[in-house]
Amino acid sequence: MPNRDYHNQRRDYNIASLNKKNLPSSPFKQLVNWLEQVFTTASIQEPTAMTLATVGLDNQPHCRIVLLKKFNEQGLLFYTHYDSNKGRELETNPKASCGFFWSELDKQIRIEGRVEKISAESSDKYFNSRPKDSQLAAYISKQSQVVKNRADLENKMQAASKKFADINVPRPKQWGGYRLIPHKFEFWQGRPNRLHDRFVYEKQGSNWSITRLAP
Repeated sequence: MPNRDYHNQRRDYNIASLNKKNLPSSPFKQLVNWLEQVFTTASIQEPTAMTLATVGLDNQPHCRIVLLKKFNEQGLLFYTHYDSNKGRELETNPKASCGFFWSELDKQIRIEGRVEKISAESSDKYFNSRPKDSQLAAYISKQSQVVKNRADLENKMQAASKKFADINVPRPKQWGGYRLIPHKFEFWQGRPNRLHDRFVYEKQGSNWSITRLAP
């Protein structure tokens, strides 16, 4: 199978540095600081895209991209199908990790914690704010299950569009929000010669400890 050698695929990181004296006491404040930079960088197309990792019953990790919708000191919010692969895995093992990588800024964040469902009322509120086509797609989708072909999906979408042409689309019971409640953050800033800056926040009671890690 033809392939190319990636050993020489490299670049240096010279954009910024990260110093402990400049870090806020809360990792959520540092997350705000970096997201503000990300949102002002026009070349970043999906600033809230994060890799979510869960673990199956066979101890096999699985990862995929989801979108961060909101966060505060209580946790990070995302939405998906409860009966999807990740939903079933979170049902049996409510622990997860998520990661952000913004190559344009040489920045990476890793977050670990436990996951809980948000209230049905909160899921309803967000679902009702979505574009109708997005609501319809959630309504007809049995996420992660095998589908016969693309035409089958499109036919179901057309049928749902007719059914809800003049009425609101109800939020499917199998669709809603999760909150990732972190106990650990790592902020990574790429530096020259691979001597990167890495700082870990770990939950200590109601406070957070901050330590530097070797690159």
